[in-house]
Amino acid sequence: MTKYVFVTGGVVSSVGKGVTAAAIGKLLKERGIKVSIQKLDPYINVDPGTMNPYQHGEVYVLDDGSETDLDLGHYERFIDDNLSGVCNITTGQIYSSVIAQERKGTFLGGTIQVVPHITSEIKRRIDRVPQETGAEVVIVEVGGTVGDIESLPFLEALRQMRYELGREDTLYVHVTWLPYIGATGELKTKPTQHSVRELRSIGLHPDVIIARSDHPVGEDLRAKIALFCDVEQKGVIPLESTPVLYEVPLLLEAHALGDYLLQKLNLKARRKPDWKEWRAMVAAWRTRRPKVRIAVVGKYIELEDAYMSVREAVRHASLAADLDAEFSWIHSVDLEEGAGWDELRAAHGVIVPGGFGDRGIEGMIAAARYARQEQVPYLGLCLGMQVMVIECARSVLDNKEANSTEFDPKTPHAVIDLLPSQREIGELGGTMRLGLYPCEIKPGTVSAQAYGRKRVEERHRHRFELNNAYREVLEGHGMRFSGLSPDGKLVEIAEIAEHAFMLGSQFHPEFRSRPIRPHPLFVAFIKAAAQRAEANNEKSTATLGEEPE
Repeated sequence: MTKYVFVTGGVVSSVGKGVTAAAIGKLLKERGIKVSIQKLDPYINVDPGTMNPYQHGEVYVLDDGSETDLDLGHYERFIDDNLSGVCNITTGQIYSSVIAQERKGTFLGGTIQVVPHITSEIKRRIDRVPQETGAEVVIVEVGGTVGDIESLPFLEALRQMRYELGREDTLYVHVTWLPYIGATGELKTKPTQHSVRELRSIGLHPDVIIARSDHPVGEDLRAKIALFCDVEQKGVIPLESTPVLYEVPLLLEAHALGDYLLQKLNLKARRKPDWKEWRAMVAAWRTRRPKVRIAVVGKYIELEDAYMSVREAVRHASLAADLDAEFSWIHSVDLEEGAGWDELRAAHGVIVPGGFGDRGIEGMIAAARYARQEQVPYLGLCLGMQVMVIECARSVLDNKEANSTEFDPKTPHAVIDLLPSQREIGELGGTMRLGLYPCEIKPGTVSAQAYGRKRVEERHRHRFELNNAYREVLEGHGMRFSGLSPDGKLVEIAEIAEHAFMLGSQFHPEFRSRPIRPHPLFVAFIKAAAQRAEANNEKSTATLGEEPE
């Protein structure tokens, strides 16, 4: 019988449910339990693929091409398992499915209602996770905050699941926030009490309360929360904010949450948790390391969550190289207007991440030109590869009109373009290349040195491709295509041959980076940036040591 852990949030949004769910998955996996994690998103969009990054943040892509919530990135990075599309459900998917069934006559003309039709569809999709993954425990995170009207169908479905499966197979975890009143120097539990009361009013009674706070939570507060929320005191788990994201499982382990979950679910650990490698990783994160400055030139810089996986992949690689990445977030539009150049020039490496639309593209092209001319290590991710190719083509062809048809449909030199097979597809998502695709690596290239393998598989999310009509002329002027699709028809990785490290990938390597297994392209990039930092330091030292004339 599959066990379920349901994670809800209260008091405020962005309380940390996603990281908590991921950390719970890590606790159970360390005990030999096979887990999977699912996110229930209340918005009516079918998926986040067409949503504005300023509203939703990063779109995280899975192996099967599913465009999902960024929390699935946390799940994969913590439990180190590749998830599938069944692990992200939206209200839009639920209603689309039920309405489609109604149109086909599945319900024999009956009146369609939230209960039982919508809730039954929610439960059916939750049940698909263990069916497809074989998970013994499925952790289900409900998006939003308790009290939001759009979450009610999901919460009702979870209430029914406890009734149907029993208490030994279901467990409710509620994540709340303890506000700090500076005037009195107190943490307040009243908002948590109200949040739990709201949960109980709809039939959900939490078994575990995760009390988030920026300050230490004493035993007296744990006892108070337990008393007024009717939860065992050992089920009240304080979780103080930490600058190291990956420390969260260790903080929960320190309060014996893993053992408590097994006890409540009537499960036995298959092995004793071994945190040695994870603790060493977190300890290394807290040590002082040489800094390397990385400029991220993007379109959605105001919301760093839009580049969550990029940021984490850089951090993973930096830790592996015993370095500390210091980010400069530079808006590409600012570069077009003459701002942000001091930060760019001070960087030891430049990353241009993915994105869509023509806003800020010339700023990205300018960043690629600067990196090429000044021999600054450059890593282009999807769009970042495309602007690198455009910039190179403009230099090679001596024609500023070289462009992508995404940004200039009438460009005479469409070095980036839709494939012929894509041009007749009407739906916006239909032209996308999504999910895991193989890539053959050419020997003797920077990519080959980084990967150490001849064939890799990487996740894609893009619509436009490098135009093969320009491959020969670009190769004849210093561009090297080091990664190709197995049939040789699609360029997956491009490099500048006469450059220490200037590489762009059509795929998104950041989606496959893990804290203890950083992605090899990011590691190679960080090492190249470190070499530039060292060269800059030596140059500065030599200049300071010169005697005045």
